[in-house]
Amino acid sequence: MALLATAGSAHYLALATTLALMVGLIVMLSGVFRLGWIADLLSVPVTTGFLAGIAVHIIVSQLPGLLGLPAESGETVRRIGEIAGSLHLTNPWSLALGLGVFAIVLFSERISARIPGALIGMVLATAAVAVFGLKDRGVEVLGALPNGLPRAGSPLAGLDDVQALVPLALLIAIVVMVQTAATSRSFAPRGDAPDVNRDFVGVGAGSIASSLFGAFAVNASPPRTAIVSQSGGRSQLSGLIAAAIVLALGAFGGGLLADVPQAALAGVLMFVAQHILRWKVFASVYRQAPVEFALILITMAAIVVLPIETGVAIGIGLSLLHGIWSATRTLPIELEQVPGTSVWWPPAKPSAGEQLPGVLVAAFQAPLSFVNADRFKRGFCDLVDAGQGDVKLVVLEASNIVEIDYTAAQALIETITHCRNAGAIFAIARMESVRAQAALARFGIIDLVGPQRIFHSVDAAIRALHSGPPENQESAS
Repeated sequence: MALLATAGSAHYLALATTLALMVGLIVMLSGVFRLGWIADLLSVPVTTGFLAGIAVHIIVSQLPGLLGLPAESGETVRRIGEIAGSLHLTNPWSLALGLGVFAIVLFSERISARIPGALIGMVLATAAVAVFGLKDRGVEVLGALPNGLPRAGSPLAGLDDVQALVPLALLIAIVVMVQTAATSRSFAPRGDAPDVNRDFVGVGAGSIASSLFGAFAVNASPPRTAIVSQSGGRSQLSGLIAAAIVLALGAFGGGLLADVPQAALAGVLMFVAQHILRWKVFASVYRQAPVEFALILITMAAIVVLPIETGVAIGIGLSLLHGIWSATRTLPIELEQVPGTSVWWPPAKPSAGEQLPGVLVAAFQAPLSFVNADRFKRGFCDLVDAGQGDVKLVVLEASNIVEIDYTAAQALIETITHCRNAGAIFAIARMESVRAQAALARFGIIDLVGPQRIFHSVDAAIRALHSGPPENQESAS
């Protein structure tokens, strides 16, 4: 926005108001039209990395206040370098206040989440500033705020400005939705699945309300959510009470904040930052999925080093690429009959399954799409060719194929043709997905295979087709 208007000018205020309104409408409509699936674009490792990056941002932003150094601005990496170069200027009183508040909050939480450790620490730190005259010792304080309530009726930008703000509004809306979804899922009560669409509506309404008072767009805040969660808040009542306190302070109590030290605020936010870092998830992913642990580190680095919107885009891209990569690794597997049953199962040790002479039962345990169509075709044809002409019946166990796109349909048709050229009958069993069944009809695969060769079970296909000519058998579908 600074490229469009001078900060603090009337034009800038109009742009901020309009931007908040546009973002609010986009996010609210996303919730109304149930676009919460956008949240699914972030896997757990990527969400963990996203929150870790946010935590680093918090730590870097609060270090100057904790150490009693001048506030820094600009890129995160540059700010870290400047803070490191100014460590010799650390104010010991500020550092003591910040670490003291951090310790109070930490130990209060370990005793009981209902102890308002942050409030206790802030009150004690403020009292220390007033009693010992720490402002004269270089301790920065918040300062008194002017009393009064915000007034509605902020100006809106013109049509040309609205057009210029559209890309920015879309970008911020995506960031808001991703961060809202990550926050909702990370701090959801155990056993409760968050309603992301409802949260989008609420956050969008908040931005619209914000625009009425000349403020920026709002989102779900990991730091504030963590404070509420750690303090025992479990419902909207905690947010309403916090809003009421803020309004009361704004209207009547601005002077009460005059001696609140910046270091105390930094101590509280440092505690919040270390809580946002999901150490247990870090350790679990590192032990169980080293590749996905790399996603955590890359996403965290992107959020820290790059602008947050770029980091979010990289996180979404990594999630999608990881999902696609997982799908492309799938290959057809030959199933074995569990001895004494009609169940066909992937090969497992120590109990080996049985094979029927001349019968190949194979499964593909993923949706069939363009990303794995070629691997499906090559893998299936290799299984048929490995039989060296002895395979007379091929059964595709399709219970895990929930979707078939155009590219995959062509690969399936070529696979069927290859089986026929090898002298084998091709049948499909257990295609349970309605979408996959519709795809078979839409792409003409049912006519190619023959309705009489589509079955509800592998056992039915073998009984119908392995003992005689298929045209004389009654369909089991």
